Amino acid sequence: MAKTSVIARQKKREKMVAKYRKKRERLKAEGKWEELQKLPKNSSPTRLNNRCFISGRSKGYMRDFGISRHEFRKLANEGKIPGVRKSSW
Repeated sequence: MAKTSVIARQKKREKMVAKYRKKRERLKAEGKWEELQKLPKNSSPTRLNNRCFISGRSKGYMRDFGISRHEFRKLANEGKIPGVRKSSW
């Protein structure tokens, strides 16, 4: 499980990206690069990471399900993900 401070920092970044989205788009369209650089660093969408919404883990994230591979395997073995089952051949 990720530290709660890391998860909180990520949520703070998400709010900041949403807050400055329109302003960033406008400044980019106008070509005002100096003003764009004066905005907070965390307002840039490239600073966001995909995180598992159960454990907060950033590595091993499966985009189709929104969870990490560890949580995916646990839920799949319990049969809680529809259409997914353990393979055997």
